[in-house]
Amino acid sequence: MCFYYSNQCRTFTALEINTMNKSEKFDDNLQELAKFAKAISHPARLSILKYLAETKTCISGDISNNLPLSRTTVSQHLKELRDLGLIHGSIDGLKINYCLCSTEIQKHLQMFESFFELIKTGGVDCDLVNHSSKKSKVDYITN
Repeated sequence: MCFYYSNQCRTFTALEINTMNKSEKFDDNLQELAKFAKAISHPARLSILKYLAETKTCISGDISNNLPLSRTTVSQHLKELRDLGLIHGSIDGLKINYCLCSTEIQKHLQMFESFFELIKTGGVDCDLVNHSSKKSKVDYITN
């Protein structure tokens, strides 16, 4: 079976396929892009990133005081963002200082831009296809 891995068709044995999880069947860039997309796919995580960006400084203390979410929920979302490297959380006594990691964010944004540039230039523009030659559902029913 042929899978695209690092922009090349690669054949895997049945054993390799059975022991791989679904995401391992895709190249590293697509896996990383998917992790980033998942991290930013929740409005709470977007809100946290936006809040950290708007403050233009590292936040000390409980960030949930500034968001309409419980402390536990915010903590779970912060963990997701930290795991991907989009934010840093350093302990300072009893408080945690949260900061955006601009280098990591820039890296992921560049990956996203490159991916969608390929998508934008890679195919037929559906808006330009002549739709008049296609039959509508009504045409199929009446003919």
